[in-house]
Amino acid sequence: MKLIHCADLHLDSRMTSFLSPEQARERRGELLQTFLRMVDYAAEQNVQAILIAGDLFDRSRVSAAAGSTFLEAVRTHPDIVFFYVAGNHEGDGWMQAVSEMPGNLKRFDSTWRTFAAGSVSITGANLTADNRETLFDSLVLDPAQFNIVLLHGQIAEYASDKKAEIIDIGAFRNKHIDYLALGHIHTYHEGTLAPRGIWCYPGCLEGRGFDECGEHGFVLLDIDTASGSFTNRFVPFAFRHLREITVDITGCRNPSEIMRRVESVLAEERIPSPDLWKLILTGSVDVSCEKDTVLIQKHFCDQCYHLRVEDRSRLEVDYNSYIYDRSLKGEFVRLVQGDRSLSEQEKAEVIRCGIQALTGEVVNA
Repeated sequence: MKLIHCADLHLDSRMTSFLSPEQARERRGELLQTFLRMVDYAAEQNVQAILIAGDLFDRSRVSAAAGSTFLEAVRTHPDIVFFYVAGNHEGDGWMQAVSEMPGNLKRFDSTWRTFAAGSVSITGANLTADNRETLFDSLVLDPAQFNIVLLHGQIAEYASDKKAEIIDIGAFRNKHIDYLALGHIHTYHEGTLAPRGIWCYPGCLEGRGFDECGEHGFVLLDIDTASGSFTNRFVPFAFRHLREITVDITGCRNPSEIMRRVESVLAEERIPSPDLWKLILTGSVDVSCEKDTVLIQKHFCDQCYHLRVEDRSRLEVDYNSYIYDRSLKGEFVRLVQGDRSLSEQEKAEVIRCGIQALTGEVVNA
């Protein structure tokens, strides 16, 4: 028996934090398309059930297009059963307006509910602030079954935090769980669950921000219903990826040298152009080096879907070169060097701005 475990699809996400309105609209469409591709993949692989562990949508108000697209995908795949627990973003209120729910969409409420298919049982509940104190203790499973438990929340060894999404993983030990299907964490993680199972986060299907870099996709479960053994593997499936690209610019003397350094790193790493890039400048450069991130942004923006440039490099001052400099610039540098109220980076930044002002350049503070 094959199943897909996915979570945190965040369909209908606004995607406007750093994308243009046109790109945000396109990315919303791509989130939906990745979900539809996953359902088609499930049909091709003879997957019998898709477990959606919360945050199917990004907010409680769901657009008509997103809601109807999801429901149509469920209706047009009657051989696949969709199991869905609500997350902390969308709730399940959007479904109240649906006049006719597909028969192959199975939902859960605030108490445990179990669906059995032969020797495999799928049990789930919507975790809320009202039921989290009693929900875990009330879970009772048949030890003879292969037991899957579906929840949305963040595991904690000791759930001292009273937020609704915190899950005390210790409460699920010795509960006859074979696979604890979780949602809420946007990267793939798994761990053991004594004495016979594992817990797993599949991560989100598509990354939406640079805090979600790396591979994204879902987990494919293959259960031997006769023996009760199973395999699970992460399937990368995102249409685009968000990537952080670190470029050490140590020793560069001007924007041209910095851009050549960036070009060298991009050529070496062969970053795919459909992705979203964050260029992170690191290392250290002399205080006289002008780091023009706007110029770098314009130069490389056509090579990828979206580009952000972040300067984390440090400025260094060669104070020895100013010891015998009797010019106004030398006097200024020595004055700043002796100011004990400033950190070294603050001194370097003050000196950079001062040198620009003394030479008649526009000060880029």
